[in-house]
Amino acid sequence: MTDILEDGAPVRQATGFVFTEGPLWHPEGFFYFTDTRGNALYRWAPGGQAVKVRDTYGGNGTTFDLQGRLIQCEGPGARLTRMYPYGRVENFVESFGGQRFNRPNDVICHSSGALFFTDPSYRIAFRDRQIPAPDNDTGVWDGAAIYRVDPADDSVHHVVSCEYPNGLAFSADERTMYVANTRTSKFLHRFDLDAAGNVLSRGIFADLNGETPGAPDGVKVDQLGRVFCTGPGGIWVFDADGRRLAVLEFPERAINFAFGGPDLRTLLVCAHSSIYTVQAKVPGLPHPWYARR
Repeated sequence: MTDILEDGAPVRQATGFVFTEGPLWHPEGFFYFTDTRGNALYRWAPGGQAVKVRDTYGGNGTTFDLQGRLIQCEGPGARLTRMYPYGRVENFVESFGGQRFNRPNDVICHSSGALFFTDPSYRIAFRDRQIPAPDNDTGVWDGAAIYRVDPADDSVHHVVSCEYPNGLAFSADERTMYVANTRTSKFLHRFDLDAAGNVLSRGIFADLNGETPGAPDGVKVDQLGRVFCTGPGGIWVFDADGRRLAVLEFPERAINFAFGGPDLRTLLVCAHSSIYTVQAKVPGLPHPWYARR
């Protein structure tokens, strides 16, 4: 791991939460993160205390749009919310084809401004699902899928069905989308995209099944193209060809994480009741909004 992390053990920065998730670096010098089961959004600046920003309804994955507005998945609310820099919050995306989403989980922003988000369904009773969209490959009616929100008109488009899509991330050229499959097979999928974000092909990037507790969830990519994904025992690191390089261990089970800090080399790790930091040797990929500020 000498080429992945600087020397030093993970540092616990805050604790006492129920289930931390959704970390995101803000270039003004702080991280957002959520306490999903505590129904709250927090911010934490290095050297300071975690401060509650607002209440959420099971707030989970977060990103910025190209205007710097905070987009957040709220699973139990079956929606995405949008928070403006001055604090106003609105329900942003709540349905597809007039049907309520299942449980939006994670969201990322494309350099075009399009937002991609996952909507798993397994935690929703089949009778309660309003979007039992067919999987074109198997003919099975399930409803778990990845969607795209177009920036011009906030219209929502079905991108692809997936067994239990959770965390997701783009490669540097945005022609590959990595998606964590959490509940059953525990694989990290890869989807090859065209310039418009449509799926050209799909496959398994890596197998994250293991003996210790943990599952594929948060996914990020660094500037060498290495793919980081939480899994059994910690954060698994793969090269661009899917070969496992290391597993980064933490005192609590790692759920999600984000690259941040002025040089994007600080990993903020959400691990159940706490948040931790470690220093990476290679920066993570920057959010497309950073360059537009």
